[in-house]
Amino acid sequence: MVRPRSIITPTCRNKKCSHFEQEDGKDIVKRGKNKAGHKRFFCNNCKTWFVETTNTPFYHKHLSKNEIIEICRYLCAGKGIRQIESLTGHHRDTIGRLMDDLALHAPYINDFLIEGIRIYPLVVRDMWINIKKYRRSLSGKAKEQIKKILRTF
Repeated sequence: MVRPRSIITPTCRNKKCSHFEQEDGKDIVKRGKNKAGHKRFFCNNCKTWFVETTNTPFYHKHLSKNEIIEICRYLCAGKGIRQIESLTGHHRDTIGRLMDDLALHAPYINDFLIEGIRIYPLVVRDMWINIKKYRRSLSGKAKEQIKKILRTF
């Protein structure tokens, strides 16, 4: 007797796939974990591999999810990069790069912090203002994402 397939929540993260981020018709199979410990998936439609953190700010980070959440909480509290460096023990360049990635994925992070972690929306707005203030060298796309998010408050 064959064991039933488990329910797989992620959708295909390949932008060229016909089932990119679509629930209908997805054919995703779970295939172990990578070296960092993240779950690996395989899309049978486009024949590509991806991990659970693809297209999120957690992708290619040596920081754990809890450490990133802790840094976000410090940013929400109005702390500067050097203060966060002394509190967490992470280098200021690491924190700066994380701020860039947070800005690039602003809608995802905004929903994650407000709905997932239950931080008040006005406090999250202060985080975006801090990121905009401390990271003057944000890319154009990151600046657009922050402007879109700040308009929603």
